[in-house]
Amino acid sequence: MVILLLTALALVLGTAPGSSAESGWWVPDARPVPDSRIDVSGEPFKGTGPDGKVRGFVDAHNHIMSNEAFGGRLICGKAFSDQGIADALKDCPEHYPDGSLAVFDFITKGGDGRHDPDGWPTFKDWPAHDSLTHQQNYYAWIERAWRGGQRVLVNDLVTNGVICSVYFFKDRSCDEMTSIRLQARKTYEMQAYIDGIYGGPGKGFFRIVTDSAQARQVIEQGKLAVVLGVETSEPFGCKQILDVAQCDRDDIDRGLDELHGLGVRSMFLCHKFDNALCGVRFDSGTQGTAINVGQFLSTGTFWKTEKCTGPQRDNPIGLASAPGAEKELPPGVKVPSYAADAQCNTRGLTELGEYALRGMVKRKMMLEIDHMSVKAAGRAFDILEAESYPGVISSHSWMDMDWTERVYRLGGFIAQYMHGSEHFSAEAERTDALRDKYGVGYGYGSDMNGVGGWPGPRGADTANPVRYPFRSADGGSVLDRQTTGERTWDINTDGAAHYGLIPDWLEDVRIVGGQGVVDDLFKGAESYLGTWGASERHKSGVNLAAGAPASASSSEWSLFTSYAPGRAVDGKAGTRWASDWSDGQWLRIDLGAPALVARVTLDWERAYGKAYRVEVSSDGTNWRPVWSTTAGDGGLDTARFAGTTARHVRIQGLERGTKWGYSLYEVGVYGS
Repeated sequence: MVILLLTALALVLGTAPGSSAESGWWVPDARPVPDSRIDVSGEPFKGTGPDGKVRGFVDAHNHIMSNEAFGGRLICGKAFSDQGIADALKDCPEHYPDGSLAVFDFITKGGDGRHDPDGWPTFKDWPAHDSLTHQQNYYAWIERAWRGGQRVLVNDLVTNGVICSVYFFKDRSCDEMTSIRLQARKTYEMQAYIDGIYGGPGKGFFRIVTDSAQARQVIEQGKLAVVLGVETSEPFGCKQILDVAQCDRDDIDRGLDELHGLGVRSMFLCHKFDNALCGVRFDSGTQGTAINVGQFLSTGTFWKTEKCTGPQRDNPIGLASAPGAEKELPPGVKVPSYAADAQCNTRGLTELGEYALRGMVKRKMMLEIDHMSVKAAGRAFDILEAESYPGVISSHSWMDMDWTERVYRLGGFIAQYMHGSEHFSAEAERTDALRDKYGVGYGYGSDMNGVGGWPGPRGADTANPVRYPFRSADGGSVLDRQTTGERTWDINTDGAAHYGLIPDWLEDVRIVGGQGVVDDLFKGAESYLGTWGASERHKSGVNLAAGAPASASSSEWSLFTSYAPGRAVDGKAGTRWASDWSDGQWLRIDLGAPALVARVTLDWERAYGKAYRVEVSSDGTNWRPVWSTTAGDGGLDTARFAGTTARHVRIQGLERGTKWGYSLYEVGVYGS
């Protein structure tokens, strides 16, 4: 009797592709009934292209399991459920009967928050492109994105302890690392769930990968490579209270080891709130004010700004009020105002942040540069360049776009936030020349379940709509409007309401932006894996200058410490060489024997060289310049030049950047 009822219900609500005439390795034979339709026909492409490279789209920023975050009741619905779609796609308890208590829905969408809470089977009000509180990553919708050509999905495990603590509804702890562990476990459980539908372990399309070679194998099999990342505000408990770090190096090492053991291969060091590792890139407007309040509640301090020293800027904080958030402040405490010409966070990459970044490099993990303040990002780039480490990702347009070439020059990967097709295409065109220059592909960051908002409909009356059915980018599959239960979505009238409409959005991008944009996106899988693989193969160079004899034109005298030349090559971050306070000073290093020299790193103290050059010599008498600059700005500089054989290296100061002399914490000399 139960089987007859389920069969009848399936006929009424729509059947899954597995029950259609189509069959093949890509069609599961045990999909739950009832379930969502996929509405794609044709075998997913397998193998590599004629050039030996993998193909496919990359979503570099998604949050499949964020319904498990923020106390468990901020995002309603699940990506999968052993009890079926009716259990997975249902609203939070407090949203019934009409959304009157959907507080977060009201905060994010406006209005009164009221909506039809029923998901399955009617889906009257959600998922929708502007509904930020409901599940958008149901497994069958991800399956449709894969069938439409996506081959890499980065699942960022995400949460925020402060948001959890102040939100009215929760059913679990607000501890961030506890949530991260749970989300990682649920992702593996989702893989097992999909495997069960497809016939057993390893047979499903959804494959969690932990190295680039494994990812290539998965993609060559025609499946979806899933990479775990972390985007949270207090990784390893590394918050700061009144500017005092609440973690140490041991906490960072334990945390990185644990995350790596969970399979995490990319992560953000800070997100939304300044922490003990780095300062953040601000949010703007009302949201910025609300997050600044959260910053105070978390750290005891509001954001602090200063005038920017370069062309890059953090987002303007703005003066918009956020009454709902501001009422959480203690009596008498108000959000400060900010000068319009001071747009950069005073907080950069801290000493602990540098330690964490170097720990990531040691473990071959990729740094997510988005959300870092300009000051923090600049220092992170300096460190990665000094190490020649390519593992840097900008996954969803939260990096100052002036950094774009710096990412590509390192060998990193960039994805744009999933904007509407017009916006997305225009930004893709703006950076097209750089992608051509570096021979790289492109990605998108959907940020689904990330409370960001997604492309709205262009309208049924637009002159160039998506016409259903349409072919996938590779030409091998045909996609029609997607149906789940009683609801059918159309990108033209519904926008990007859920993850299953990723292929429809890509078709919209093709129509609006042209085939070239989609071609670059289709190269995304190869480029992303290229960055990841190069990070795995990276080997730290041998510093030829470590402990080498050093001499200088002069050394500043002090009764309390030494600023001798050897202090710049002793391997200690707290010691330095400092010259007299005049131009024309130099520091010379004897490598002891002729060696290939191709890279010199210079970690300047506040007294830096604005104009200086790097010179080499075989005999210590006859010098030839190999690199120079007139625009030094301090910090950590990396001079790269054609490899040349030399025994001696000299840093020749030409113009000081300050009223003091030249001062270097450490100089490194490398052969590659």
